[in-house]
Amino acid sequence: MESIKRELRVIRNNNAFPVLQRIIKWTIFVSVARKLRGTRWFRAWVFGLPITGIAVHMFYRNKTDAWTKPWGGFRDVQDSKTA
Repeated sequence: MESIKRELRVIRNNNAFPVLQRIIKWTIFVSVARKLRGTRWFRAWVFGLPITGIAVHMFYRNKTDAWTKPWGGFRDVQDSKTA
């Protein structure tokens, strides 16, 4: 439960992503959803995309031990510590 609370704090943190990036992301998501409304792809887009995104996020978070260890051949953790 603590990890979920931590993730929600990150989501609500205004320093995580620039506001413009959030606006662009939601504009694209909503406009594609409006185009797909009434088609068989609407539910897949509105429910499938967020669920897939959350699943990939949690999988990668688990593999990197809460973003503290590299995984998958990337040097992202070491590079961020040297910066």
